[in-house]
Amino acid sequence: MTEKIKALQIIHLAICAGTVIAYFIMGDISLETLQIPIIDSVSALYLAIPILALVLSSILFKTQLRQIDPKLKLEDKLPVYQAASIMRWAVLEGAAFLILFIKPEFIIFGILLIIYLIFLRPTEDRITNDLSGY
Repeated sequence: MTEKIKALQIIHLAICAGTVIAYFIMGDISLETLQIPIIDSVSALYLAIPILALVLSSILFKTQLRQIDPKLKLEDKLPVYQAASIMRWAVLEGAAFLILFIKPEFIIFGILLIIYLIFLRPTEDRITNDLSGY
């Protein structure tokens, strides 16, 4: 089981590292860009991107986990968990890239998405906890 968890951790690391590197290369990160931008009626749509990403990623993740047969052993549940996790991370990563390319003034929200993505690192305890209800 630890081999499968290591593989999932490597995938997570690659997604996080790629996003962070893209933000350092393409994002013009300075103290000015790390301030909360002025949000008017036109830019409110762009504020919805990170919020929708958080909600959508959680819904997709839980929907995938509900498809798991509760009679299976923990090791047999891991492939579905891996697919659900990758979907979750892809939505968050995609939203971070959308913010970076479409509305760079909102880069702080992309950075917050990346921080959340980093905190979703798969560990044996987290996997066991996430799969305990399914």
